[in-house]
Amino acid sequence: MTDDELLELDGSAGGGQLLRTALALSMVTDRPFRMESVRGDRPTPGLKPQHLAAVRAAAEVCDATVDGAELGSEQLEFRPGTPTGGRVEIDVGTAGSVALLFDALLPVAPRLDRPLSVTATGGTDVKWSPTMAYYRRVKLPLVRRAGVFAAVDCHRSGFYPVGGGRATLWLAPSSLSALDLTDRGSLEGVRVHSKASADLAEGEVAERQATTAAERLREELHDEVSVTERTVSTVESDSPGSALAVALDYEETTAGFDALGERGKPAEEVGSEAAESALAFYWDDRGCAVDAHTADQLVVFLALAGGRVAIPEVSDHVRTGADLVTEFGFPVEIEDGDSQDSPVLTAPGAE
Repeated sequence: MTDDELLELDGSAGGGQLLRTALALSMVTDRPFRMESVRGDRPTPGLKPQHLAAVRAAAEVCDATVDGAELGSEQLEFRPGTPTGGRVEIDVGTAGSVALLFDALLPVAPRLDRPLSVTATGGTDVKWSPTMAYYRRVKLPLVRRAGVFAAVDCHRSGFYPVGGGRATLWLAPSSLSALDLTDRGSLEGVRVHSKASADLAEGEVAERQATTAAERLREELHDEVSVTERTVSTVESDSPGSALAVALDYEETTAGFDALGERGKPAEEVGSEAAESALAFYWDDRGCAVDAHTADQLVVFLALAGGRVAIPEVSDHVRTGADLVTEFGFPVEIEDGDSQDSPVLTAPGAE
């Protein structure tokens, strides 16, 4: 493979998500790439430990040749081999998100000829990433709608700043099917999932988060829709912390909203934050079928499987993600919405 055959990518405008998407599509398409200006628009550009962990995991899964995989590197060259199943173990080394690491590997399922398990150590519930409850109970069910056989087990929770959480991604050989996420249908139920570290048990933090969220939702929904599932758990962890996720289950889709606890932030504030985000989505009558965070995370699956997804807004992450998958040969078009209709992402999928 010559340098002329390398796909040249600009990573300056999309943060770590562009890198994770590029790694995934490179493995799926056997297309090597060179990314310049990795995370170039961030205050501290270049590769951080969580990005290096994703690169190492992807390289092990497909026996890739990699140049530039060093802390702070702003250029990465990735030449994939054939993805294989088996077992991979990765330690982020910080509280960097294991869920985001898994994002670099989820799309490879259609290329596998046998199951793959990836166990990662790091942060399971940290800022700027999905909480583990959101990932397992909102995102993965939607990804499975595209035909991807995937599941995640969380063995130990990891909060900022120490991390130390541990989770395993399970992937099986998959056949993709087009996504049709353009209508919500009626709201059928609400799920609330709350957890807090054991050293916060005396303050009943997990219970207070869940109670506040559930009561706020019942108040606004006037008991028309019940809280169909409510889990409250105390977990062992290396750092104190808490997390809450709210899922709105509609006839045709699921939307999720989460919030994290932190020092000085009352448990009630955590519960209210997630509930208010859920209610804002509920009262948005433009018909968007997924929440804003899921919207940009589904771009790569839409590109590969094809279909249509109605989203709340065209964020920078959505635009840069759509541009990147198009560079790999999977065009995703954006139909901008207006005051009455949601924007819609459309894609023909892989041929």
